[in-house]
Amino acid sequence: MAFDEKAAERVRRALGRRRGITEKKMMGALCFMASGTMCCGVTGAALMVRVGADGFARALARPHVRPLRIGRRAAGGFVLVDPPGYRSAAALARWIEHGLAVAQKIRTETANRPATKRRRRDR
Repeated sequence: MAFDEKAAERVRRALGRRRGITEKKMMGALCFMASGTMCCGVTGAALMVRVGADGFARALARPHVRPLRIGRRAAGGFVLVDPPGYRSAAALARWIEHGLAVAQKIRTETANRPATKRRRRDR
């Protein structure tokens, strides 16, 4: 599925001149990465937002929000917001800020996780 270029441009403007933001086309969508961690994107006309596992149910309770599906499975931690749900600049900014906060939390948790050692199997 292609992405809506007008919606993508709105996201670009909302992200402004933030440091560490990159764009990456994946699976027909345009994803926005904050320091290498996906925070939001555009697929079709929908805004794709990383809400995290703990914010998933709360996000789905909001109007114009549905789960992101990859094949037949819901991609936990990500939602799609249909255009009426991010029509205003303020609504778009709130969704993007939420995605950025979740991405930051994930980066922090990953950085603080102790490295695991692989055990060698005796043969």
